[in-house]
Amino acid sequence: MDGRPITIRETVNAAKDKIGAKDLKGVLKDATKLVVAKGKKVVTIDLPKDKPTAAEIAKAMLGPTGNLRAPTVRLGKKVLVGFSAEIYEEFLG
Repeated sequence: MDGRPITIRETVNAAKDKIGAKDLKGVLKDATKLVVAKGKKVVTIDLPKDKPTAAEIAKAMLGPTGNLRAPTVRLGKKVLVGFSAEIYEEFLG
């Protein structure tokens, strides 16, 4: 990052507030990049260029329970799903 503090605008308790396939459009609103970490595998999707289908987005972002995988972080026009120390270091510094 550029040394500025990060301001958390919204926190959602995933145990109480389930976010499923029908909610993903709202999570991705105005986003241009989706970065998904599953284990050691990291997939980056350029949303305007790649034009993924709703099913492809759901497969990437939802866990086996059908809910949004955690952690999920929105950073400007990027949405990070899942945890990868390398990805968080790259985006958060």
